[in-house]
Amino acid sequence: MKKIFLLAVLVLGFGFKSIAQEDAIQRFFSKYMEDERFSRVYISPKMMQMAGGFLKNNAEGDKDAEELGALIAKIKGIRILSSEEVNGKALYTEAMGTLAKNKYEELMDVQDKSSSLKFMIREEAGLIRELTMISGDAKSFSLISMLGSFTYEDLNMLAEKTNILGMEQYNKGSKGPKGSK
Repeated sequence: MKKIFLLAVLVLGFGFKSIAQEDAIQRFFSKYMEDERFSRVYISPKMMQMAGGFLKNNAEGDKDAEELGALIAKIKGIRILSSEEVNGKALYTEAMGTLAKNKYEELMDVQDKSSSLKFMIREEAGLIRELTMISGDAKSFSLISMLGSFTYEDLNMLAEKTNILGMEQYNKGSKGPKGSK
């Protein structure tokens, strides 16, 4: 009986640990969701499907628009948390501390004496499941999380052909594994 109880506790413990790790960004968002200093945006998977479908259906032979529509439909959601009224460096450090426990890989890191910017991805089975951008300086903070199922080529196309917040910074940095362009 003790062995069964111990096994159940271990299984539940590992299950809760993996759920907690997968949800670090959501917990960070939730922590500041009601703070009036922050602007919050959430774009649902349905909205992304609608936008992608609209682009594909109205492409009328425009191959780029069709490809972009298919790509946008892959986005499962976008979450944005930003403020111009906070100590962004402290929040940047806090957010990075949250991510350090997870399965995020660094794509780009820009540091200077007054600001920090980092792009990170969470990859599973060879596909990028989340692209996260975190930036902070003395007076502002931004966190953008884009969920979906992407390849590096998909992210490069998004950076080049859309005005999605944060992608202009991604476009300036290295793209894909080992900095290939």
